[in-house]
Amino acid sequence: MKKKVINTDYAPKAIGPYSQAVKANGFIFVSGQIPVDPVTSEIIKGDIGEQTRLVLKNISGILKAAGADLNDVVKTTVYLTDLKNFAHMNQIYGEFFTATFPARATIEVSSLPKGVNVEIEAIAIDRGIR
Repeated sequence: MKKKVINTDYAPKAIGPYSQAVKANGFIFVSGQIPVDPVTSEIIKGDIGEQTRLVLKNISGILKAAGADLNDVVKTTVYLTDLKNFAHMNQIYGEFFTATFPARATIEVSSLPKGVNVEIEAIAIDRGIR
């Protein structure tokens, strides 16, 4: 099995010992993204909707660098610090995934890196393998 690390300026740099994404065995595994502005490297302030929107834009940027897009996503995991934010997050999520929806799990956690309210990871099909 061959693997390829994906790095791009379309999304925030990794803030630890991990890659933004890795292509392996016909899939693209996108690391959990938090609402960090890729230009300023700052956490955006704002409600769960604004944070979710930026997270999904960052995931989209990583997928673009990997030769894919959100239509190629087959699974996401959403981490929320408060499930009361689910409806608003879900509304924004639905703006990004409008056709064949990926499978998804949503989990409430006690905290997330940098004190953010949402983190999303994704698995997509690698178009280059089809």
